[in-house]
Amino acid sequence: MADVILRNISKRFGTVEAVRELSLTVNDGEFLVLLGPSGAGKTTTLRLITGLESPDAGSVMINGRDVTRDPAGSRDIAFVFQQYSLYPHLTVYDNLAFPLRSPARRVPEPMIRERVERTAELLHIASKLGNLATRLSGGEMQRVAIGRALVRDPSIYLMDEPLSSLDAKLRAELRLELKRIQLELGATILYVTHDQVEAMTMASRIGVIREGQLLQLGTPREIYESPSDSYVASRLGTPQINFLPARLLPEESVPPGTETVGIRTEHLQLAARNGGRMIGRVHRVEHLGEQNHVHLDYRGQTLVTLADPHRPLHAGQEVDLHLVHPLCFDRAGQRIPTFVH
Repeated sequence: MADVILRNISKRFGTVEAVRELSLTVNDGEFLVLLGPSGAGKTTTLRLITGLESPDAGSVMINGRDVTRDPAGSRDIAFVFQQYSLYPHLTVYDNLAFPLRSPARRVPEPMIRERVERTAELLHIASKLGNLATRLSGGEMQRVAIGRALVRDPSIYLMDEPLSSLDAKLRAELRLELKRIQLELGATILYVTHDQVEAMTMASRIGVIREGQLLQLGTPREIYESPSDSYVASRLGTPQINFLPARLLPEESVPPGTETVGIRTEHLQLAARNGGRMIGRVHRVEHLGEQNHVHLDYRGQTLVTLADPHRPLHAGQEVDLHLVHPLCFDRAGQRIPTFVH
């Protein structure tokens, strides 16, 4: 495996600046996830690393070598796309073997067989090797697409939302499989997604990206607990973080300069009415089995939090609200790190 270093990479398409002075290091053996919405520059970043696009400025280093101007085929990178891109007329075995039969590699057939069978075992598709690609389920086809990258044993794997077209159950299964495979192989993976669950469950580190800029890079816990700004805070958490204008809260509840308060579910406690200074009214309760989503109205603002499913709450009920270490942001959306009780 190898590490990848991007130094002040920029890329423009006409008037659109897709990537702006982005610097990033993917360490050897790391599973790094770039998290952001469509149009954030995630795929463009991958294409700049592979050499499918050339940067307007900056450099790309792979394993200590500057590859910025090298052709894509010489970079020893495997790319897993969002769509399966399998050859429908070939068997699973031949789809997996295809990259190894390239004239540029000329891998002997006995070695191809060994690699294909080992990869198929790793992905739990060994029993499907004789099947045509068109005879597979969606999850199996995505496993083959991932296997076609794994079989090459490249320096780094780049993955562009490979699970987004699968249903929720298959996504959950393949998240576990991908992480297991990455740990077993010690693989270096740069994975891009808009799905916060994928980022939180698979990543060694998460990079939050917006409009071509890397806003924050850290472990999932760091990004969740100590976001650099309100946008980063909004990318992680279910239910999504609540934002309240600081002027609606008791004055002593927030530090000076606070414009907005970010309230995650663990920051908000509900209690029976008992003279509290923050009073909310239950608007709706969603019963989700192991937990309830409680929608509250507080001074014309909507808050959503979690509650014990056995706690009796009903629409119209008034409750005391207590804040416990919420996140505070200034007028520009930057986090104010110290909370004052």
